[in-house]
Amino acid sequence: MAYGLAGLSPAQAQQLPAGPAVKPWDAVLVASFNIQVFGESKMAKQQVVEVLARVVRKFDIVAIQEVRSKSDEVIPSFVRAVNADGSQYHYVIGPREGRTVSKEQYTFIYDTRRIEVDASSLGVVPNPGGALHRPPMHARFRTRIQPAEMAFTFWLVDIHTDPDEVPQELQALVGAFQQMQALRPDEDDVILLGDLNAGPPEFSALKRIPGIGWAVSGVTTNTRRSKTYDNLIFTQPQTSEYTGQWGVLDLQNTFGLPLEKALEVSDHNPVWAAFYPAEHRGQAAGFMAAQPTTVK
Repeated sequence: MAYGLAGLSPAQAQQLPAGPAVKPWDAVLVASFNIQVFGESKMAKQQVVEVLARVVRKFDIVAIQEVRSKSDEVIPSFVRAVNADGSQYHYVIGPREGRTVSKEQYTFIYDTRRIEVDASSLGVVPNPGGALHRPPMHARFRTRIQPAEMAFTFWLVDIHTDPDEVPQELQALVGAFQQMQALRPDEDDVILLGDLNAGPPEFSALKRIPGIGWAVSGVTTNTRRSKTYDNLIFTQPQTSEYTGQWGVLDLQNTFGLPLEKALEVSDHNPVWAAFYPAEHRGQAAGFMAAQPTTVK
């Protein structure tokens, strides 16, 4: 191929930093961010774009939902803004999806100095019967460490459920997750992440997946601090690389924004979790990770 839940308590999680000033050498930081109606009008707001770029630079991979534009230039232009400080991010993007005339795209933006993507792995989870309004996009990633055979490889599955069909779509996501688990016999790490329009108390369908767990619990994830909609979901012991660290990057607190300005950025805050960059955490030793990157 070509590459180019023992968590913290809610009280402990509230004390986690919103995002590291320097990316840790011993963790890969995976984030999910619904950038509300991300299109030309948002890209025309320079201060909004700068905040969004600073968010992305805090993480190794950001799964983005709600790219909504007829233009194909929104994400390339945004990645250029992210890289304006010398960063080296790239992206993969999925097709426009949705049952109505209002289509959305998923995209993954990733730091090429620390992460590689298998370009042939990009695709959309099959959606028999149209159970999912916007079926999730998937791609397989690998950390850039030496020796390469020790690298943590994993599927990311990006989802934005329809708020009017949450119970049905959560039910359908059980099948989607299990399809991803079976897609490659050599890959057991599947991380479903995105805007679920639901929190853990509503995950009864997902709980049927053996070993299922999630990173975010007991805190709000929307900008108005009233709902827990965004999460990262995976199974244990398969994804033993999870370090137990996670958090919500609060746009208001992190960037000193009043609520109305934070809402111009998005009605969601980014959520994130940290994973050990080598397979089989606790068994691998002696790897060399990419050098830490200062986030400005």
